[in-house]
Amino acid sequence: MSTTKDIGVEKIGHVGLIEIGKPPLNFFDISLINQIADALEEFDRDIEIRSSVLAAQGRAFCAGDNFNDPARQEQEARAKADPASSLGPIAHLYVQAVRIFRNQKPIVAAVHGAAIGGGLGLAVSADFRVTCPEARFAANFTKLGFHPGFGLTVTLPEL
Repeated sequence: MSTTKDIGVEKIGHVGLIEIGKPPLNFFDISLINQIADALEEFDRDIEIRSSVLAAQGRAFCAGDNFNDPARQEQEARAKADPASSLGPIAHLYVQAVRIFRNQKPIVAAVHGAAIGGGLGLAVSADFRVTCPEARFAANFTKLGFHPGFGLTVTLPEL
């Protein structure tokens, strides 16, 4: 299994496995989504890979954004000082989401624990979801005052 900063990538027969490795809660951020999109594009180019599985280590599939992260708090402070500068990372997130949705091969999300906010978006971006009784799904964006990201205003109602 090759490992990037936040994910492990492995080829098992004709299946590409991407495992989120930020336990215990696998918080969602732009770097994580970029790495997943890169791995999926690599699997798309590999003629031996027929499908991909997106899984995670720890207690949760992806528990959303980490609002206590010092880097995020610093970014929010900069955004208050210059609101136009805060759009860059958000726009980049949508670019990465489009890369994931463009994947040509089937994606199966193996969801356990929490799939919250962006984690829900990531689970919904898969073609299939396999889950367990302990799994929890929540789109908490509006409770937090955010627009639902990752295309959930379209993909969730369709699902």
